[in-house]
Amino acid sequence: MVRLRIHKVTEDDQIGYFAPRTWAFWRSLIVCFCLMCIVGHWLEIPYCFFMDLFFGIVEDTYAVLTDPWYHPYWVYGIGAVLMTLIVEPLKERIILRRHNLGLALLESFVVVVVLSMVIELVVGWLVNQPDAEGVYPYWDNSQLPLNIFGQAWLVNDVAIGLVAMIYVWIIFPLVCEGFSRLRPPVANGAFVFVVAAFVGCCIASYTQLIMADVL
Repeated sequence: MVRLRIHKVTEDDQIGYFAPRTWAFWRSLIVCFCLMCIVGHWLEIPYCFFMDLFFGIVEDTYAVLTDPWYHPYWVYGIGAVLMTLIVEPLKERIILRRHNLGLALLESFVVVVVLSMVIELVVGWLVNQPDAEGVYPYWDNSQLPLNIFGQAWLVNDVAIGLVAMIYVWIIFPLVCEGFSRLRPPVANGAFVFVVAAFVGCCIASYTQLIMADVL
């Protein structure tokens, strides 16, 4: 009879991944950047369908619906880097202070949602000011429920918070652990493979878009 052993998640499982003085940390971060540029594109597709179904705010010509599946969306890769550099050490400090993973999870989620809201507001106030007729150049949240000064949108901020939590609590630790279980030459080889595959995706997608006169 086979018995499954269930590993209980402890504080140690979430501590120690923020180690910016090590090559292992930067190797994992670069891999996560590459992966999230592509995976973020995939995740935006169902999110856009949801937003269009319930709020009708997605244009039929929106690029996410027509771009090649391997086209990188850089904002998600950059977001992964920022989450690693800002949210990951914050998460570890909250865990050490709380000594309770449930409370730490809740507190870090609230912090990330507020941080997302502040960033969205600041960026909006800097680059998305309405013209004399009140038309916003990039996005307009003023007619949406739960909007914040017409720039930020709490629905978006909660969604970003959920993705950030999944990333810093699951994805980044898994990538770090995966590399740590490999011998250094194998880990570095896997790193080179991922980066090379990502570069290939970039070259293929931008070549296709240029030939189609999209860019």
